Amino acid sequence: MTNPLLTDWTTPFALPPFDVIEDAHFAPAMEAALEEGRAAIRAIAENPEAPTFSNTIEALELADATLDRVAGVFYNLAGSDSNEARQGLQREFAPKLSAYSSEITNNAALFARIDDLWQRRDDLGLSDEQMRVLYLTHRGFTRSGAALEGIARDRLTEVKSRLSVLGTEFTQNLLADERDWFMPLTEADLEGLPGFVVAAAREAGREKGQDGPVVTLSRSLIVPFLQFSPRRDLRETAYKAWAARGMNGGETDNRGIAAEVLALRAERATLLGYDSFAAYKLETEMAGTPEAVRDLLMAVWEPAKAQAEADAVKLTAMLHADGINGALEAWDWRYYSEKRRAAEHDLNEAELKPYFQLDAMIEAAFDCAGRLFGLEFAPLDVPLYHPDARAWEVTRKGQHLAVFIGDYFARGSKRSGAWCSAMRSQKKLGGDVRPIVVNVCNFAKGDPCLLSYDDARTLFHEFGHALHQMLSDVTYGSISGTSVARDFVELPSQLYEHWLEVPEVLEAHARHAETGEAMPRALLDRLLAAQTYDMGFQTVEYVASALVDLDFHDGAAPADPMEAQAETLARIGMPHAIGMRHATPHFAHVFAGDGYSSGYYSYMWSEVMDADAFAAFEEAGGPFDPDTAAKLERFILSAGGSQEADALYTAFRGRMPGVEALLKGRGLDKAA
Repeated sequence: MTNPLLTDWTTPFALPPFDVIEDAHFAPAMEAALEEGRAAIRAIAENPEAPTFSNTIEALELADATLDRVAGVFYNLAGSDSNEARQGLQREFAPKLSAYSSEITNNAALFARIDDLWQRRDDLGLSDEQMRVLYLTHRGFTRSGAALEGIARDRLTEVKSRLSVLGTEFTQNLLADERDWFMPLTEADLEGLPGFVVAAAREAGREKGQDGPVVTLSRSLIVPFLQFSPRRDLRETAYKAWAARGMNGGETDNRGIAAEVLALRAERATLLGYDSFAAYKLETEMAGTPEAVRDLLMAVWEPAKAQAEADAVKLTAMLHADGINGALEAWDWRYYSEKRRAAEHDLNEAELKPYFQLDAMIEAAFDCAGRLFGLEFAPLDVPLYHPDARAWEVTRKGQHLAVFIGDYFARGSKRSGAWCSAMRSQKKLGGDVRPIVVNVCNFAKGDPCLLSYDDARTLFHEFGHALHQMLSDVTYGSISGTSVARDFVELPSQLYEHWLEVPEVLEAHARHAETGEAMPRALLDRLLAAQTYDMGFQTVEYVASALVDLDFHDGAAPADPMEAQAETLARIGMPHAIGMRHATPHFAHVFAGDGYSSGYYSYMWSEVMDADAFAAFEEAGGPFDPDTAAKLERFILSAGGSQEADALYTAFRGRMPGVEALLKGRGLDKAA
């Protein structure tokens, strides 16, 4: 049987042939790719010729071509359209891929060649980009334990393998809890809910095979339910289920996994000679140290907490006015905050949502990219992995740049949240390879699909990541696109959110789903005036999660992460009626893999820059200033990881910003 994953793809733009790929193809393809990679690594390590950049570093860049292709398809499917077979394959692949990675970094002959080049780097006549790739390769091997020997090396290999298994288990447990829980609603339970929430609940019921509407744990459904349902008992049930993901006991409970992950990470750091996992992890980030991260988070925490506490007083008064005695609870906040927003800003979600159709917001994101960077998007009629997914060819002046895939609707087979990934990344080594970029979201399906303003921001956010991939213009895949410091990777995404706030963008694209009329200027003005509404709440729930993440990794691993979480929240004075955005058992950013471990602060570190970066456009004369857009593309969006993040930002802006722009942008510069 011919395995389509191992043949040349003659499809348009060499897209994966999804119409012929079957789950049964992945295991043999992965085995073949690993064997091919091992053979390539052996050839490099055993090359009798003296090490050169070409026969060692460039050869290493090309060694995993088949593995990158197979894994690029598989892991995109595993996250966006999971099933039992794919989950089983994830569990099978995790230790194999970890072992393969350790084989490479533990290969003494290979590291000797890399180290030889590093020691002779100034005599090799390398370009700046080549010098950067050599530096990152040498650093990556060293931080992976290449210099360790004997028992320490073997133990680190075991630790990394176990962590890969645990990350997969954590993800699958969370998906199971999110997929399996739902709350049926009677017709009476729908009273007081806007039409778009009712429609989303009915669609969710159909997706779950129920006869009537349901509330699920999809953010795009449960959040508006918490905002609008006058039934406090139902809000409490839904909120507690949402907060309990990953800690319901039984096979899907993630608390033990979190404890083991933290212990293994601490051991990993010790084996590599670091005081803590946070010190190890942050060494390569813009922040540099745990202390710098803590300083930023606490600079924001105090004014955010003060604002949230002042807001809580007003919401509690509204609760009591409804005849409910006692404290404001977490399942009350969104409900009374929505009512307060309607009263103070003459805004409510039901009035706004018809103006934010999914298709119109996709067009808005495309339009802004066209005006800023000259990009054009043409729909593609090609086989994809799910009927909900759509594809576009991205061109500029007739030249093909990328394929963009959008997969926007929530479903039980998709993990929660929103993300951007690349099935294929841009590079020039070995040929001009253009990227295949995927945005995945979890919006409630409807006809038409209506978004909240926050949903629309999410769409713009993920498209900012996509631009970072699509506009990448480097030679080496290891520094392509979003292969940058974790606390820099969120800059393009958070910066792009700002264009949704531009009045002319909303005037052009925020049109009523039924009438086609543009959003009235008075409503638009009220929307923009309320941009920082409830920012105390939003900032507190985020910063609390970031501080818990930092505390977990800055020092000895806690024996009981839930107890450690409670201690952190008590120390910082977490307001009673606000929950962490991500509590430990469902904190996938931190426990599904190492990506954001000790790094959940990254969104805020990047926000310091995104507020300042958008100000560069405003100072230059407007949000679509061509010269500023050209600099943004040249120094950030196309540059990948070709330089240190602070050097790239300084090249764009001329300096690094302070925290003041962030506080002002969040309306916390004069917090109560």
